[in-house]
Amino acid sequence: MKRSEDRRTGAQTHGRADAQRHRRTDDVPRVLVARAGGVATLTLSRPEKRNAMDRRMIAELGAALRTADLAADVAVVALRGAGKDFCAGLDLDELLASADLPVEENERRAMELGELLIALRKMPKVTVALVHGRALAGGCGLATACDIVLARPGAEFGYPEIRRGFVPAMVMTMLRRAVGEKLAFDLAATGRIVGADEAERLGLVSRVLPARGFEREAKKLLQEIAGFSASALALIKQQFYQLDGLGAPEGIRLGARVNALARATPGFRQAIAAFLKK
Repeated sequence: MKRSEDRRTGAQTHGRADAQRHRRTDDVPRVLVARAGGVATLTLSRPEKRNAMDRRMIAELGAALRTADLAADVAVVALRGAGKDFCAGLDLDELLASADLPVEENERRAMELGELLIALRKMPKVTVALVHGRALAGGCGLATACDIVLARPGAEFGYPEIRRGFVPAMVMTMLRRAVGEKLAFDLAATGRIVGADEAERLGLVSRVLPARGFEREAKKLLQEIAGFSASALALIKQQFYQLDGLGAPEGIRLGARVNALARATPGFRQAIAAFLKK
């Protein structure tokens, strides 16, 4: 009898401990935010899950982006991952659990990630992905949605969804624009993973920085960009993405409009006046 009571007591104790651990995990932010020198650094913080994105992380990241967008002291938004990887994509447990939901509900959930990717491209501030370890599936899409991608040697990029019977549908538009039709189809249809140097050659990565001094060089670049005219950066980004789908004549006319707007900004006048005084 006593042995049975001991077993019940032990089971209850373990149950309470598991519940406490679960509550502690739920209390920990999925996205950590730090601001310094005009740069807001948003760190995906689920290292035990390779920073896989669940709905809570997506919501927290969206809120952090909105806050950074409204902050007058932020000019650049940097995304990075805690632990060994940048981001392994969507949370597979959550993804599998959604398999039996109605199509309409899953489309709504997919657009939660979609709105995040759109926000990264539409916000006027420069977004930079600092990638180490693996950036796979939706994690690779998150990096691709940023304006600049800085990678450590040894970083890996890819869309392995096909190997799991799935489709990289949410990131296909950006992937195709980043690397072109043939390469995008190759990456999506084979699920192959590419290293940092190949990713740079393909157009998935802006620069591969040396492993030794990566943090120093990345910080230097982020602060350099943050020191430029905010209005000029916003106009560059706006024009850059508005060019999607435009022919050459329409693109040149858009350039003329942006050129005229840029001449009227205080940053332009101050920079030109300072240059002419040299």
